[in-house]
Amino acid sequence: MRILFSLVLLSLLGACAPKVTVAPTNSVQVDTIKVDSAPVAAPVAPVEIVDQQSASDDLNFTYLKAKSKVMWKTRSNTDNYIVDIRMKKDSIIWANISVSMISGAAVLFTKDRVQFYHKINNEYTNLTYDSLSTSLGFKVSYDLIQNMIVGNQPYKKNNTRRVVRENENFLIKQQEGHVEINNWVGPNRKLKKLSVNDLPSSNKMTLDYEDFATLNSAIFPFSSSITLDVKNKENQVNQTLITIKYSKVELLDTPLEFPFKVPAKLLKP
Repeated sequence: MRILFSLVLLSLLGACAPKVTVAPTNSVQVDTIKVDSAPVAAPVAPVEIVDQQSASDDLNFTYLKAKSKVMWKTRSNTDNYIVDIRMKKDSIIWANISVSMISGAAVLFTKDRVQFYHKINNEYTNLTYDSLSTSLGFKVSYDLIQNMIVGNQPYKKNNTRRVVRENENFLIKQQEGHVEINNWVGPNRKLKKLSVNDLPSSNKMTLDYEDFATLNSAIFPFSSSITLDVKNKENQVNQTLITIKYSKVELLDTPLEFPFKVPAKLLKP
């Protein structure tokens, strides 16, 4: 499960199972999810404002293809992965996770489910987002994961939204039920920092974006770090640090394949 959320958390079928095809609008080409059984500075006091300039610019794309290095660090352990990501906006997120050049796991996020195949341990997990949220201690959805990967503001505007200015940044404060969200938008109109605090549990996630660069006339964060502070059953806070550095990111119009292979015997009820 640690590898699963490294898609941050980034980052996320049998031989006789059918091929699932997703047809993109206005194109004769298709996306395919291949399914088979082959083994495999000093702060300035904030001033409350309401200004359209505080809104962050979302990264618009149809397909995205990326390669990244991910480090997962806890108090007792540090792991490093190579993660290849493919996405179709608002539809599919696929990731292949490698360790020491060996493909170790694959993850497939769709709008309603998360499928995870740990190739080395030969384990397959099929989860709803409610189940994943319970496991991680945070409310997780497809849209949240997609927005975190590309650096878009994850929570839409609502009636609890309040904007203040802090130095050169805009701070957008939100409330979603019992979850408190702070979004810092930089002078480049991109999300610079995000904090999500679950008030009942005091579980907290902080995400920082860095190394912004122009990509297809858009701005993309090529580095990010996620800090998770989650309480265990003994009410002790366990901290996890996840850093993600992209070596290559492409925004495409051409459909991609999303190969996801699981041995048939693992799919039997």
